[in-house]
Amino acid sequence: MTTSREFVERRDGSFYLIGSRVPLAHLVREFQRGESPEAIRSHYPTLSLEQVYGAITFSLGNTEEVERDIAERERREDEFTKDHPAPPDLKRKLERARQQLLTRRV
Repeated sequence: MTTSREFVERRDGSFYLIGSRVPLAHLVREFQRGESPEAIRSHYPTLSLEQVYGAITFSLGNTEEVERDIAERERREDEFTKDHPAPPDLKRKLERARQQLLTRRV
């Protein structure tokens, strides 16, 4: 039995997982950094493992278009960050909390 299911849609000029607010770019970057689909799924509890695999499959079949989308999203995010910097004390607090979480996982 062969079925075809869509997992990714273009919305607001970018790719998103259908039925969610999760940008495809976020999942693809995690996958490119070596995260497994199961680990990626744990970061996005509203997604199913099937959606994560479907998104990865879509990105592998549409590499050039997805990479252009990722580059444009990163450009906009960098521009936003430059225009709206986080307070230095907030960055320190977040980094400290991140380190505490990482040490708990080990």
